[in-house]
Amino acid sequence: MTVTIISPSPEHQDHHGSLELNGASKKRSAPAPRESLPDGVNPVLETSKWAMKANLVGINEAGVATAAKYVHDQMQRESYTPRTWRTHPLHLCPEEPFSWAHPSTRACLDWIFLISSLNFSFWSELEGQSGRYGVEWREGWGSERRVVHTGYWSLVAAVDRALEEGIPITDPTFYASESRCPDSLVEHVFRRAPQSVESIPLLRERIAILRENGAILCERFGGSFYGFVEAFRARYAGRGTALQLVKMVTDTFPSFRDEVSYNGRRVYLWKRAQILVAETWAGFYPPSAEESHPLFPSGDAIHELTMFADYRVPQILHHLRILSYSPSLVKLLRSHTPLAPGSAEELSIRSASIVAVERVRQVILDLVSRAGSDETSVDCAGDYREDSVSSVLIDFYLWDLAKRAEGSANGVDGVDTVPMLPIHRTRSIWY
Repeated sequence: MTVTIISPSPEHQDHHGSLELNGASKKRSAPAPRESLPDGVNPVLETSKWAMKANLVGINEAGVATAAKYVHDQMQRESYTPRTWRTHPLHLCPEEPFSWAHPSTRACLDWIFLISSLNFSFWSELEGQSGRYGVEWREGWGSERRVVHTGYWSLVAAVDRALEEGIPITDPTFYASESRCPDSLVEHVFRRAPQSVESIPLLRERIAILRENGAILCERFGGSFYGFVEAFRARYAGRGTALQLVKMVTDTFPSFRDEVSYNGRRVYLWKRAQILVAETWAGFYPPSAEESHPLFPSGDAIHELTMFADYRVPQILHHLRILSYSPSLVKLLRSHTPLAPGSAEELSIRSASIVAVERVRQVILDLVSRAGSDETSVDCAGDYREDSVSSVLIDFYLWDLAKRAEGSANGVDGVDTVPMLPIHRTRSIWY
């Protein structure tokens, strides 16, 4: 089996500032050609099915059925909807009622873009021990209680803390400029808590991504992700889909182009590109069923996206008996053996996770269909909405569930599980 990483990353930069993948093999081989798939067909799902042929990770249909019912019941019980995104205390949310002209719209879009640009590699060599990288800040906007945030939340807390300190870190015109925003200032933004012995991983790569993405936004979109969104709306006359926005992101920003070649075919994973679009969808999700989404007015566009293949959601998928691992892979995970970016093991975990969450979505849709068309999904206002049964929302829920299970000795209660395995350890810019 041949796996070749073809995506750009900040590990090596040419004189134009384009990026090549951190951790890539030095062997150079011709990348697989890009595929032309019909509109509405997500290449992430289609090529992930192909990549599963490595047979290191399988899907347990009995586990899918059991876990899907559990996830559906819990999401209903907790009223877990796209609006739940706004309840996370560290998230920066736009003002309501929504207006494209309101300053908070631009501020929120730039915040989401920066977070998604840097949303990778937060696993710690000190998992379960003291001293891991953390950021000390408020428990959330409006809270006076100070806590140390770890993992993904350390990124969010660092950005929020910088904004509170008057550092315009979410402004592309600022972070694109080495004179206004020198490397030393970025290091200060991501400074660790006093009790941490680790620093933020891949800081050099994060700085390179800031420079490149900021330069693209300044040169082509008026210095803001808001300008990029306006260009998207103009291109599709205000009727573009989430998948079309994902494709525009990956076409425009090399550091979002998460792709590998596997046995002569290109495999598209696009974790950060899809989560950028998904968080934009969730952040601007309207409060009632009577209102259309300002960016995706058709209402069902999010269905075309998949889950976001990282290291935390696969862990909970295995714990819930949705994924089954080969004995050799289990041994590697238990020994904390690093998995190289684009390796057969890493690609198998990520691609199987994408296919598995889509299977969970299909089972939930079947449950909903059998229960009656009025039980599609309940939002916080008590209305049922079809666009809540998506791989995106299932991923959001599974990630939150995994974080809760992280602090529990027994993992998830109330459903059949297997013992929690360690996350797979791959240090890269993609997730």
